[in-house]
Amino acid sequence: MAQEPETRTGKTHGENTRAAVMPSRETCERLADSFRQLGDGTRLQIFWLLCRKEACVTEISEAIGMSPPAISHHLRLLRDAGMITGRREGKEVYYCRAAVPEALLLSHFLDVVLRIDSASSLPPRCENVIRRKQ
Repeated sequence: MAQEPETRTGKTHGENTRAAVMPSRETCERLADSFRQLGDGTRLQIFWLLCRKEACVTEISEAIGMSPPAISHHLRLLRDAGMITGRREGKEVYYCRAAVPEALLLSHFLDVVLRIDSASSLPPRCENVIRRKQ
């Protein structure tokens, strides 16, 4: 019987893959769905804003320049993907980035790739919303 070729580590082909714990298909599908939600430019803007501050639908709507019902739709998708969370205060729900590894990693990724580190990089509408909350 022929032996499998050895890898640089001295193990036979296939052992390296078996030795590492591969994530389950369900885990990979869940992660793919989370990241897929951010493939939409509007959701990416909303996520970026919520990585920097907590905001309600009205504030997000003003910052993005989109109707509150449309913002609510995007927020639901981001929340279902586990990227944001919300807390109720009276009749308002305030949203922010979820404290899960995927959301934290993407937030860091956005900071590095987009080189955004302050409110001065925001469009004027976003700056107004942030100033009102402070």
